[in-house]
Amino acid sequence: MSAPPPDADEAAAIAQRYARRDLVADAARYSLFDPAALQAQQERLHVMLALWRAHGWCGLQGRDLLEVGCGSGGNLLDLLRLGAEPSRLAGIDLLPERITAARAVLPVAVRLIEGDANQADIAAGSRDAVLVFTVFSSLLDDTAQERLAQTLWRWVRPGGGVLWHDFCVDNPRNADVRGVPLARVRHLFPQARLRARRVTLAPPIARTAARVHAGLPALVNALPLLRTHRLCWLEKPMQ
Repeated sequence: MSAPPPDADEAAAIAQRYARRDLVADAARYSLFDPAALQAQQERLHVMLALWRAHGWCGLQGRDLLEVGCGSGGNLLDLLRLGAEPSRLAGIDLLPERITAARAVLPVAVRLIEGDANQADIAAGSRDAVLVFTVFSSLLDDTAQERLAQTLWRWVRPGGGVLWHDFCVDNPRNADVRGVPLARVRHLFPQARLRARRVTLAPPIARTAARVHAGLPALVNALPLLRTHRLCWLEKPMQ
């Protein structure tokens, strides 16, 4: 029997961490009926499109896109609404229940893969963009982070890139995640041309503000120091 991959233990640990989460509470926390969640999602979309326009893209038609850690498919649905073609869209998630949830809402032409992204059958240089949202902050092992970064970079074709969204600060209330500072992003993708934007009002502040008034999170978010995430476009240079 062959030996497991070096980060098999980390993949199992991630599954255990997510198994401890309250899925009902998560669904309520990230529901777009929540003003704080809606503001954060709209900001991500706005900045994502700004980064892609700066890259020279004016649409997603004809582009091969993949999300690692696709969860229940919310980001993939956003890509479809932005014009991505279902047959050129794919998602990977480690947890079978999330793949099941994504399958229930996505067109059948969208390819969904259950399992460790490092073991996925994705051809090198086959993707215009690989999305990875709040994935690396869940990898507590440096070697696992580096291996996944190498995998994603291999999948991207020259002129494409990795779209990254993740914590840039630690969450003192959650020992299952750690912030990924910009210097670490640069280390993980040393060949990338990096564009980065600070986004996402700190969730506890956003939820408190939303209880006062639905429009308050957007106003408070005008203070960059209160934003806890970065959205980055890591472009792979043309060879």
